[in-house]
Amino acid sequence: MTDVSAPWLADLNPEQRQAVEATEGAVLVLSGAGTGKTRVLTTRLAHILALRRAEPWQILAVTFTNRAAREMRERLAAMIGPVAESVWLGTFHALGARMLRRHAELVGLKSNFTILDTDDQLRLLKQILEAAHIDTKKFPPQGVMGRIQRWKDRGLPPTRADDDGGDGDGDGGKGGDWGRTVYAQYQERLRDLNAADFGDLLLHCLTVFQDHPDVAADYQKRFHYILVDEYQDTNVSQYLWLRLLARGHGNLCCVGDDDQSIYSWRGAEVGNILRFEKDFPGARVVRLESNYRSSAHILRAASGLIRHNAERLGKELRTAAAGGDLGEKVMLRGVWDGAEEARVVIEEIEAGQGHGGSLAGMAILVRAGFQTREFEERLIVTGLPYRVIGGPRFYERQEIRDALAYFRVIAQPDDDLAFERIVNVPKRGLGESALQSLHILKRAAGVSLMEAGRRLIATDELAAKARGSLTRLVEHFDRWRGLMDGTPHARLAETVLDESGYTAMWRADRSPDAPGRLENLKELVRAMADHETLVGFLEHVSLVMENDQAADRDRVTLMTLHAAKGLEFDQVFLPGWEEGLFPHQRSLAGGAKALEEERRLAYVGITRARRRVFISFAAHRKVYNQWQNALPSRFIDELPPDHVERHSDAGVYAGARGMAEPPVRWGAGWKRREWTPSPPPAARSAPVASDSGDFAVGDRVVHRKFGSGTVEAVDGDKLSIRFDRGGTRRVVETFVDKDSNGT
Repeated sequence: MTDVSAPWLADLNPEQRQAVEATEGAVLVLSGAGTGKTRVLTTRLAHILALRRAEPWQILAVTFTNRAAREMRERLAAMIGPVAESVWLGTFHALGARMLRRHAELVGLKSNFTILDTDDQLRLLKQILEAAHIDTKKFPPQGVMGRIQRWKDRGLPPTRADDDGGDGDGDGGKGGDWGRTVYAQYQERLRDLNAADFGDLLLHCLTVFQDHPDVAADYQKRFHYILVDEYQDTNVSQYLWLRLLARGHGNLCCVGDDDQSIYSWRGAEVGNILRFEKDFPGARVVRLESNYRSSAHILRAASGLIRHNAERLGKELRTAAAGGDLGEKVMLRGVWDGAEEARVVIEEIEAGQGHGGSLAGMAILVRAGFQTREFEERLIVTGLPYRVIGGPRFYERQEIRDALAYFRVIAQPDDDLAFERIVNVPKRGLGESALQSLHILKRAAGVSLMEAGRRLIATDELAAKARGSLTRLVEHFDRWRGLMDGTPHARLAETVLDESGYTAMWRADRSPDAPGRLENLKELVRAMADHETLVGFLEHVSLVMENDQAADRDRVTLMTLHAAKGLEFDQVFLPGWEEGLFPHQRSLAGGAKALEEERRLAYVGITRARRRVFISFAAHRKVYNQWQNALPSRFIDELPPDHVERHSDAGVYAGARGMAEPPVRWGAGWKRREWTPSPPPAARSAPVASDSGDFAVGDRVVHRKFGSGTVEAVDGDKLSIRFDRGGTRRVVETFVDKDSNGT
């Protein structure tokens, strides 16, 4: 019998206590969002030790991240003291490496083997591809490495690898033997270097356990209890590793949530958790459904949405908060276009801040990285501090910096930093030697690198191939520069990215982030259309890049939905709920399984919020400077109506979607907010001559970032100003002063 007076059990709810006390056999703890899974895992571990069912070193506890492992160890140490250090607790990779170092010789390695990082892996693989005379432009090392890692995620050594690495992608007609041969050569070179990559840490362990049953039996005897966090995110290799280790005592406890499995693109198999009861007959399933994070309306909206998934074990989250207050309904807002969406969202954030809300408690969660640009720019215009988590800010991304470097050289041929950045991107055979020659001539003649290149191609200083490449590059820039006056700069940008080979470079790249980079480049071209000239746009970017990122400031969080898993905020803004964007176009082509993962991603986004969820969609988006109509996401119709408050700008799917017009909102702690109709994009492009407040049409004003300009239109506290440099912008009057020198 369990000691009911055990203090570590006192504060657990009945579900949590059941999960903690079910110590024997296979146990699946279905832990919904915000139900206290880390507390359950840690308390369960302490409970086993307190009952003396096992010694600390006889327990294996596995997490997915170092942060989670550190948090669990700290909590455990607070409960049981220094003995917590003896528990085998860590990530899959860390524990796999610990085991592998003990038995490295059984897979042809020494115990002091090196674990290669991504750059070293790619460099090694490139050497193998080049030695085999395989065209690395047609078959980029990143793509080949992705295939090898998919094989490893599935627990497949070279002798058992199939034709396509599990992605159905084929290998460009080379045949399955080609991929397996490269894989085998890569593994052999790793052994020669006494090295392993991250995928090997579990793959080699599986090989050891399968080929040496005595070693497997030793670990099976050693670990009396195995605890696993985030089981829904395990891949096949991790699943096989856990199953082998659990064959000894059979005490395997997996904690996870099938409704939050969103990482199939990096190898996670939701089927691992869905078939748990089949894999472990007689297993107990404990559902944690008391949510300590979100209000009732939010939980019921999320539950109503996820019920549309067929492949799930099923649970129903309910709020653990006392009282009958359901909180605010999920707010759904339809707008005309992406710019209007950014304006509306940031105004909602400003309103929340004005009523005492902390910016640190607010997050904008996007489906695709390119969506951040409009929100970043709007945040900067309004002066709200922000941070981007899980990646650089939009204009700091590699592909954006590269593209901007091309545009800078066109606008300013003497920009040596920009020229040097892209002179060999994509690769043109202009390496260190050619660049050194350019620098030598630049210093000697006192000219720019572009001018040095122009002079150098008239000599025999460079090898013929390099001279030909540099000649073509200089001619390209001369021609592009000649197009500046007669070609819209957004169209010019498309031409430059295509003719330079830069877009083709990313299309040929097989790495997982390549499609996102191409989307970002499209968004960059779209952003340029909002500015009158290329020079004006580049100046705008320079001002945007100056945004203060001080770490100690109260800031809005901007991130992707995938990066937000495990986090929580008071208020969550979910923009871009449109077909083709969310669910994403790639998932729509991937069948029911891919669509269900997108729905799980939507569920994750909603359940990040404690008090308020604001979902938005736009009727129009600009892609490559072309307006495209957008349909509201199917997920919008799947939200239960009783828990959603729907509003729309005039004419935005009002009849078909049951959206209220005009939106007038009353919420707890919020003042009544009147609605002002938003004109469609074409109408909004024309200045509206209306006066109000302290400013009037024709006033000369000064903006703290954009400088001096003339007011062209006034809309409440919003001013349309034609700046002397940078074209017309819409800004908030708070950040504008009258120009004392103006007329």
